[in-house]
Amino acid sequence: MASVCFYFQVHQPLRLRHYTVFDSNDQYFDDYKNSSVCRKVANKCYLPANRLLLNIIRQFEGRFKVAYSITGVLLEQLQRDCPEVMSTFDALAETGCVEFLAETYYHSLSSLYSPDEFTEQVDKHSETIEYLFGQKPKVFRNTELIYNNDLAGLVESMGKFDAIITEGADHILGFRSPNFVYRPQGCHKLKLLLKNYSLSDDIAFRFSNRNWSQWPLTADKFARWISDVNGNGNVVNLFMDYETFGEHQWADTGIFDFMRHLPGQILKHPDNDFKTPSEIVQTYNAVDTVDVPNLISWADTERDLSAWLGNPMQSNAIGELYRLEEKVKKTGDEKITTDWRRLQTSDHFYYMCTKYFADGDVHKYFNPYDSPYDSYINFMNVLSNLDARCSMLERSASSLMADSMPDARKKTESAIQEQALC
Repeated sequence: MASVCFYFQVHQPLRLRHYTVFDSNDQYFDDYKNSSVCRKVANKCYLPANRLLLNIIRQFEGRFKVAYSITGVLLEQLQRDCPEVMSTFDALAETGCVEFLAETYYHSLSSLYSPDEFTEQVDKHSETIEYLFGQKPKVFRNTELIYNNDLAGLVESMGKFDAIITEGADHILGFRSPNFVYRPQGCHKLKLLLKNYSLSDDIAFRFSNRNWSQWPLTADKFARWISDVNGNGNVVNLFMDYETFGEHQWADTGIFDFMRHLPGQILKHPDNDFKTPSEIVQTYNAVDTVDVPNLISWADTERDLSAWLGNPMQSNAIGELYRLEEKVKKTGDEKITTDWRRLQTSDHFYYMCTKYFADGDVHKYFNPYDSPYDSYINFMNVLSNLDARCSMLERSASSLMADSMPDARKKTESAIQEQALC
C-alpha cells in the first residue's frame, strides 16, 4: 500500500514599511503592500487551487485528501483582505477530507529561543484553527519544518499532538527511506512523518524546468513513480508551499492541469490511496526511531538553518528581538506585544540572507528589499523604536508609582497616629 499524503504550507508575512532612525511612528507594517501581495497571491494561487482541490474531492467522493498548515499571520490577512479565500477554506473543511495542522501562530523561530513563547504561539494557533474550522489540530509542523530531538520532546510534553512532520533529509535517514512512519528519538507517543523531498521537489521546483531530464512531468509519469513505492514503503509524504500552484509554477506551465489529473492516475493502482497526516498516524506503526541531535529544516540545499541564521546580521537581529521578550511582556500592552510577535516571523530574517549562487533566486522571491543589508537596517530601526516604546511605558509606570508614594506614606503615618491614640 502506498498512501499519498499531501501537505501544503500556506503563508505570507506582514512586510515592514520603509522605516528610518528618524521615524517615530509605531505603524511598522506596510498595509498597502501587504494587502496588494495577499490579493495577488489569492487570485493566482489560493482561489484557483482551493476550487480545484474542492472539485477533485467531490469528483472522487472523498477518496482524495489533503492537509494544510495556514499561519495565523496569513489568516488575519485573508479575513481582512480576501474573505472569499476564507470561504473556500471553509468549504474544504466541511468536506471532511481536509486536515488543518498546528504550527507557531506567527510563523516564528521561537522554538529556538523561547520555549514559553513557542508554547503560547502554538496554543494560540491551535485555538484559532479550532475556532475557524472546527478542528482541534493533532499533528504539528514547526516553522519551515525546523526540527531536532529537543523540539520533538517539547511537542510531546504539550500532550496535544500525535505526530510531528519534518524534512526527510538524507543525512538523518542514512540508508532508510522517508516512505515509512518513524518515532522521534526519546519520544514514546509522538510519531514522525518525513517529507519525500525528491518527489515533492519534482512538483515544487522542477516542474517547469525544461532542462530537467524528466521534463515534461505528466500526471501518469508521476503516478508511476508513486506506485513504485508499493512494496518499498507505506507512505509518500508530498510536502510543499501552496504557492507552488500558480505562483512559483505559473498557470501557463500546466501545473493546475497536472494536479487535476494526478489523483485519478494515482488511484488507478489498486494499492494506492490518499490519507491525511492523522490517518497516516492511525494506520501505520512506527518502524524505527530517528535520531536528529542537530537542527534541520526543509530550506535550501543544506537543509539547515543558514537561510535565517547564516550570517552575523541575522544572528544579531534575532538575538536582539528575543532579548526584548521580558521587557515587552512586562508592559502588558497588547499592541506592543503583537508588534513584537509579528517581528518574529521568519521571513524578516530570510530577507537578510546573503546566500546567492544555487539558492539566491529563491531568497529574492517576494523580497521587498534591494539587499540583505537594507533589510537588516530597516528591521533594526523598527526594533529600536519598539524598545523605546517599552522603555517609555516603564518610565510612565515608575512615575505613577512615585507620584502615589506620598499619598501612601501619608495614609500610613495617619494610621500609625490613630493606632497610637487608641
